[in-house]
Amino acid sequence: MAQRSYDVVETVAMQLISSDASVLPVTAELSYRVSDPYTVRAVFTSPQSTSVWLLGRELLLQGMLADAEDPAGCGDVQVWRDEDPMFTLVSLTGIEGSALLASPSEPLERFLTATEQLVALGTESDRMEGEIAALIAALLTA
Repeated sequence: MAQRSYDVVETVAMQLISSDASVLPVTAELSYRVSDPYTVRAVFTSPQSTSVWLLGRELLLQGMLADAEDPAGCGDVQVWRDEDPMFTLVSLTGIEGSALLASPSEPLERFLTATEQLVALGTESDRMEGEIAALIAALLTA
């Protein structure tokens, strides 16, 4: 299957903060497709490993306005602004454990602004009509 290109891609230098407060550099490649308007693909790469997560775009947008007392998200992914608003924190919890990532806020804001210029928040379902129609057609002919 051919790889579809992404409409918005942003590479963000993050820091993985361990439980002992040591820091490990991590690169996050955030990718967004208009054809999948609810989802942001995040590929986190460190010298030791690579991890791929699918994140809700709306959760990331809400996280840019949230704080530690009331982070956006209530499950495996939580996002909030640090006390220093120049940084955003992302908490990920999965089968292999938990990770706390610190990111400069500006590249996240730039990425999210670019996605909103393509698909305004609240209009995502309009973009899905063609995909849903194709899926229904494929199911009916299977």
